[in-house]
Amino acid sequence: MKIPAIKKLVENYSIEQLKQAEEALLEEQTPAIEVEGADEGECLTHVLAAIFILHTMEHDKVEFMASLRTYTQKVRVSIS
Repeated sequence: MKIPAIKKLVENYSIEQLKQAEEALLEEQTPAIEVEGADEGECLTHVLAAIFILHTMEHDKVEFMASLRTYTQKVRVSIS
């Protein structure tokens, strides 16, 4: 997971575009948007993170960094 790649997605694409990219990646197709990542798994991780962050920003009316912290805390809990 690379924060700069996630931030780029958040800044440049809508939730709808990101969901379409998610669908493409799940179907082993190339997404219509540029998604950085070493492999398809990392690309999917970046897209899912960006969707979560954008949703949190809109729903909770918070800035990017606050939403990113929420996301990374969830990741840490899930892997510990």
